[in-house]
Amino acid sequence: MSQSKNETVVLVLALLLTLGLVGAGIWWFSQLSQGNRGGTTTSNDRSLSERISVGEKSLLSGANAAKQQGIEAISKGDYAQAIRSLQTSLQSQKNDPEALIYLNNARIGTGKSYTIAASLPIGSDPNGALEILRGIAQAQDKVASAGGINGVKLKIAIANDDNNPQVAEQVAAALVKDPTILGVVGPYASDVTLAAGSVYNSGQLVAISPISTSVKLSGFSPYIFRTVPSDYVAARALANYMTSNLQKTHAAVFFNSQSGYSQSLKSEFVTAVSLGGGQVEAEFDLSDPGFSAARSVKQASDRGADILMLATNTGELDKALQVVQVNNKRLQILAGDDVYAPKTLEVGGGAAVGMIVAVPWHIDANSNSEFVRQSRQLWIGDVNWRTALAYDATVALIAAIQRSPTRTGVQQALRSPEFTAPGAAGNIRFLPSGDRNAPVQLVQIVPGKRSGTGYDFVPLR
Repeated sequence: MSQSKNETVVLVLALLLTLGLVGAGIWWFSQLSQGNRGGTTTSNDRSLSERISVGEKSLLSGANAAKQQGIEAISKGDYAQAIRSLQTSLQSQKNDPEALIYLNNARIGTGKSYTIAASLPIGSDPNGALEILRGIAQAQDKVASAGGINGVKLKIAIANDDNNPQVAEQVAAALVKDPTILGVVGPYASDVTLAAGSVYNSGQLVAISPISTSVKLSGFSPYIFRTVPSDYVAARALANYMTSNLQKTHAAVFFNSQSGYSQSLKSEFVTAVSLGGGQVEAEFDLSDPGFSAARSVKQASDRGADILMLATNTGELDKALQVVQVNNKRLQILAGDDVYAPKTLEVGGGAAVGMIVAVPWHIDANSNSEFVRQSRQLWIGDVNWRTALAYDATVALIAAIQRSPTRTGVQQALRSPEFTAPGAAGNIRFLPSGDRNAPVQLVQIVPGKRSGTGYDFVPLR
C-alpha cells in the first residue's frame, strides 16, 4: 500500500473516532439537559429548599456549637433537645435573632400555629438581614409571651432572597405555594419588592416591606404594603430643610441610575426642590464607569450648587462617600436613608460632620417607648430604623391574623380604614395605596462616642 493510501486510511479512522466522541458527547449533554428540564424536583427546587428554613438549617454563617446542635435537633424532630441547645446558644450570643426565632419555633413543635415568612437579603447583606430579623424576632417573642394570637403560637419561616429580583421571585413563588404562610415581611430593596410583588399579587399573599421606599410601589398591588414612608415623604422633608432651614436654593444630586430606589428618591427630590422655589443645577450618576468624585464636586460648585444631595443606594455608597471626603464640609450635604450606615461614620469621619440624613425612625427620638425598652433588654444594645420598621411589619401581620387568620382575611384587615396597631414608630395605619401614613426623622452626623467610630447620627429637634 502506498504512503498516500496509508495516510487516507488514518484520516478516515480519525474522522470516524471524532464523530463517535462528538455523538457521545451530544447524547450525554442532551440527557443531562432533559434531566434538568423534566419536572419540578430539579436542582433549582433543591436550591430553593436550601433558602427557606423554620429551624432545620441556619441561613446565617457563624453558628456556635450549641446553635448547630439545636438546628440538628429540630431537623430530627427532637424539640426538647432543640429548646435546650438554643437556650444555651442565646446565653452566649444574646443578639442572635435567628436563634431566638428557631427557639420559639421549637417551642411550638408540632402544635398548632400560624406562620408568616421573612424574605431577606441574607446572601448579599447579612448585617441588613440581621437588623430586620431582630425586629421580627422581637415581635414573635412578644406574642409568644402573651400566649399567642388568640391562643395560637406564631411560627416564622426565614427565606434568603439575596436581595436579587429573580431569586426573590422564585422565593415568592415557593411561599405562595405553601398554604400555611399567611403573610410575608419583606423584601428589602424596592427593585426586589417590585419584582416579587407581582408574584405575591397573583398568588394573593400579603407582603409588607419594612425597607422599600420607591414611589412605584404606591398603589402597585392590593397585596403589597410597607411600614416605611415613601421617597415622596423623605424627599420633601429634605427639600424643605434645604430651602426653609438652610435658606439654600441650588443643589446637585448624586444617584445610581441602575437602582429603582435611587432614581425614585432623586426624582422626588428634584420635584420637591422645584416646588420650594429652588433648582437642581446638576445630576451625577454614580454608576457611570467614568464617574469621578473630585471632578463631579468641582462641576457642582462651578454650576452654583450650594447643596449636595446623596440619593445613593447601598450598592454605590462607597462612591457617595468619596464625594463626602472630596467635599470635606465645603458644601452642605443631604442624604437618603441608605446613607444611614456605620460605614458612613467610619469612612466619612470628620468630613461627614454636619450631614443631614432622612430616616424613618431614630432611637433617640423614641427613647421612652416600650419597643426601645424591650429591644435593649432583648438585644443588649440599640437598634436602628430597619429593626423598628420590621417589628412594625410583623406587628401589622399579627394584628391582621388576630382579626382573621386566612390569607384573604389578612389582606382585608390591612386594607380596612379602621385597621390600626401600636408599633415602634407610632400607630400603624395604611393608606389605600398600601403606603404608611407617617413622617420621617431628620438626623445629623456629629462627633460622639456611642457608635464607636467617633461620630454619631443624632436627631434634629
